Amino acid sequence: MFSRDIGIDLGTANILIHIKGQGVVLDEPSVVALEKKSGTVMAVGQEAFRMVGRTPGNIVALRPLKDGVIADFDQTEAMLKHFLTKVNAKSMVSKPRILICCPTNITSVEQKAIIEAAEKSGSKNVFIEEEPKVAAIGAGMDIFQPSGNMVVDIGGGTTDVAVLSMGDIVTASSIKIAGDQFNYDIMNYIKKKFKLLIGEHTADRIKKEVATVAPGGRSEAIDIRGRDMIQGLPKTIHITSDEIQEALAESVSHIVQAARNVLELTPPELSADIIDRGVILTGGGALLNGIDELLADELRVPVMIAEDPMLCVAKGTGIILENLDKMTNKKVKV
Repeated sequence: MFSRDIGIDLGTANILIHIKGQGVVLDEPSVVALEKKSGTVMAVGQEAFRMVGRTPGNIVALRPLKDGVIADFDQTEAMLKHFLTKVNAKSMVSKPRILICCPTNITSVEQKAIIEAAEKSGSKNVFIEEEPKVAAIGAGMDIFQPSGNMVVDIGGGTTDVAVLSMGDIVTASSIKIAGDQFNYDIMNYIKKKFKLLIGEHTADRIKKEVATVAPGGRSEAIDIRGRDMIQGLPKTIHITSDEIQEALAESVSHIVQAARNVLELTPPELSADIIDRGVILTGGGALLNGIDELLADELRVPVMIAEDPMLCVAKGTGIILENLDKMTNKKVKV
């Protein structure tokens, strides 16, 4: 058997695996559940995610990736091994070649940690590619022409903004504000305003069902349950889209500013192209209600949400894998 080519979207919130010729074969949360004393891995992925906020004292559910980079090396390695085994990535004869996506501003040390984790998980060759570039390719943008293309990739841990031309990044910015921060903003807002403690799962449900960031973008309401900070007892409150818009305003303003900063550094000719072509939103954060309208108003350029924005990076790895042998400049380990 020949070695397989595998693309991995190593996300803070989710890991997606693309196998050449098969498409996206895995999409699971980047969560590992451990037994505290022994460090034994109890569960990985979806099973571990269900345990977040619901485990007894001797078990902890954690995310080994933070802000798009490895926070816990051993657990990242264990998670990658588990997922690669689950999708039957290793052949009987040879190890797979792996393409991994990372944020634009990670350090060489952080990059080496990703490479090492992939190698220890059973890879023969490791290739590194920048996330916004892969997301743009996965969204169907033709970035290999001498024209400007702009992508805003809002993931779980980071938001990557980039202008691309001739197959490479011209200007880019990466900030550590994205989907996970939105959840924390919602949790903190409800804690301060209603003196109610809620968990990450509840915050994520609020974000998906009622949240908006555009004025008048959505008018929904939801009943949520949590623990009253004063009485210590379970309590139900009613929360609206307008309140969540207020909760998310500061974080979203940072994303708008990052996009504006990238546009300000973009050469004039490429800026003119972006006015014609617009900005493409990718990543799970692109599904946040009103984010496209807000960016269009603030940047004064058309803004569109990619088809299947959460799968753009994984799809992009698939397209790059088809041309992996041409990417000698990106080969990190032989």
